[in-house]
Amino acid sequence: MHTAHDARPRLGHLEAWLDYAVELGVSGLVLGPVFASETHGYDSIDQYRIDPRLGDDANFDTFVSACKERGLRLVLDGVFNHVGAGHPWLGRALSEGPAGEYADFFRIDWSDPSKPLLGDFEGHASLVALNHDSPAVAEYVIDVMTRWLARGVDGWRLDAAYAVPSRFWAEVLPAVRAVHPEAWFLGEVIHGDYATIAADTGIDSITQYELWKALWSSLADRNYFELDWTLARHSEFASTQLPATFVGNHDVTRIATSAGPHGGVLALVVLMTVAGIPSIYYGDEQAFTGTKEDRAGGDDAVRPAMPQSPADLAPWGAEMLRTHQQLIGLRRRNPWLVRSTTTTTHLSNTRYAYTARPATGPGALHVELDITDGHHALVRDDAGTVVFSYDG
Repeated sequence: MHTAHDARPRLGHLEAWLDYAVELGVSGLVLGPVFASETHGYDSIDQYRIDPRLGDDANFDTFVSACKERGLRLVLDGVFNHVGAGHPWLGRALSEGPAGEYADFFRIDWSDPSKPLLGDFEGHASLVALNHDSPAVAEYVIDVMTRWLARGVDGWRLDAAYAVPSRFWAEVLPAVRAVHPEAWFLGEVIHGDYATIAADTGIDSITQYELWKALWSSLADRNYFELDWTLARHSEFASTQLPATFVGNHDVTRIATSAGPHGGVLALVVLMTVAGIPSIYYGDEQAFTGTKEDRAGGDDAVRPAMPQSPADLAPWGAEMLRTHQQLIGLRRRNPWLVRSTTTTTHLSNTRYAYTARPATGPGALHVELDITDGHHALVRDDAGTVVFSYDG
């Protein structure tokens, strides 16, 4: 059950930011969990119902329509590895015992029926694992995905995709695509062989955590050799699937904290000039700061509420916003960057240069980064024209 809360439809609050998203230059939104849950959204209790803290079905439909009117794609967060411990089906499973309708729906050790042991997500007892060997779970996930795709969404972020057997996704995703062939699937994978995981699961894009790590730590440690090594691997990944690239998300320390605001610009330059599908974590375009901490509530600093509207933003973020607009615009004018490759042209601890080229056809961007004294970036096109510069 939900604790007491004010029932303001927060989807309406988010709707006030859609024009801002368009002006930023992005092409879509990836939302956090929107379904009824016990606390933070990743402990769902009903994935067929909008969380009342966000609104209701009518609010959701209005939001979807508002996105479509602006040409913004919409991707929902699908938490299909686990549910909240308060999920009513889990209550039935425990009360009905190993012969009950939902006994096989969750990962439960029934060795001692009087004291069943629940599988969980990474030691969090509040997050109870689904049994991905159960056909009923596959049918359930297919049904949830197709229902919301039919309501107008364009794809799914698969939360903790790495914790789910690849064979499960390989079964579920084709069934969803049979009904919604244009749906896009983004898998959260932290470690591992991204290309193999994509091939085994059928997931379209895998989160590129290796690149994220190299982007901030090469700046913080003044070691561009790390970024160079990572970009070589990145090109390999991108040759078989399109990595989901980022410099920030809801689970990590803000780039303006880990690398400083000027370093954040240089990281963004790389993000916008290498292969993949880049995303901007809300607030990074305003140079928000925040440290991720390993404690209860440790995500709060990197997941703040936005003001009521863009007009309420502090003025000090305006320069970073303009820089994001410039670099997003650069990428959109060079769509071949999605499938580009990079070749290193200069490398030292504090200076790095590379050329990005399309997989086929003409065109190139030449990128120079220098942190020897301050933070400097220069991007030229193949004719030698400077298309972006930064000195901070």
